Amino acid sequence: MIKEIPFRSTGIELMNKLGKTRTPFLFLVDYKMENAFILPLDEIDNNVLCYDLNGRSNFDSPKPDQNQPFQFNIHPITNEVYQKGFDIVMKNIRFGNSFLTNLTYITLVDSDLGLKDFFHLSKAYFKLWIKDKFTFYSPEKFVNIKDNIIRSFPMKGTIDASIENAEKVILDDEKEMAEHYTIVDLIRNDLSLVAKNVRVERFRYFDTINTNGKNLLQVSSEVAGDLEENWNEKIGTILFNLLPAGSVTGAPKKKTIEIIGEAETDPRGYYTGVAGIFDGMNLESAVMIRFVENREGQMYYHSGGGITVNSKCEHEYQEMIEKVYVPVN
Repeated sequence: MIKEIPFRSTGIELMNKLGKTRTPFLFLVDYKMENAFILPLDEIDNNVLCYDLNGRSNFDSPKPDQNQPFQFNIHPITNEVYQKGFDIVMKNIRFGNSFLTNLTYITLVDSDLGLKDFFHLSKAYFKLWIKDKFTFYSPEKFVNIKDNIIRSFPMKGTIDASIENAEKVILDDEKEMAEHYTIVDLIRNDLSLVAKNVRVERFRYFDTINTNGKNLLQVSSEVAGDLEENWNEKIGTILFNLLPAGSVTGAPKKKTIEIIGEAETDPRGYYTGVAGIFDGMNLESAVMIRFVENREGQMYYHSGGGITVNSKCEHEYQEMIEKVYVPVN
């Protein structure tokens, strides 16, 4: 089995060392930046870990039968449980402790498929499976680095693509607009910790996601900054300064993380952490969302969304449930 290591005491140094020697490696860092998997690519056993991260993969992908029906029944938390967490978040927002807080919960999933089946069946820019632990199929990039430029792609805003004038509806929604502005500003501030000349290169563009239930539109932006030429020697340090991802925490980040700890009922673990690859020249990474975890033989799906002063509990509860899906071809 692959070995997990403490990120702060060992992982940062190891990533910097591998980056300095331009050794290609894969990394996964959990939400709290406590633990990590950091593995040279030539040491990964694809019987234990499979990845496909924006075209970089370590396996020959089987072609699952997309027309074969599969069982996927969900058992979300009750509205009453969600309301308790929501009320904690809203109290802090009204007190001015946070402008945006990402609130997440787990949903029990009954399926005739296993974690690896979901990995192979799903279509996503970033997906990964670790035997007996978890899989994710994420549409959300975290940062990539190429030609000494670091780019981040905060994703905030989801809508059913079948809704009439869906793009206009979500772009005109004041709550969604405020949430997106807040995250883009937070990411600009985060990148300023490690880069110069930080700028927004694209604002509120759309990606389409096909799921087992419906098609969704996701709203993202692109923020970029310039790095020093020897950035590869500081990969671990750069990531440490940027984590946890602003799009899955909120703003201001430090206080909002405290609010999340009070409001949420389950540890996130690797959910909303980051995974990525350094290929010796460039770095590509993703936020680990759309995440299914094995806990003592039961599968749990993590999902959630951003809460602002304009949020309505019933709408946020439904969004949490709507994000429990498999993105099939």
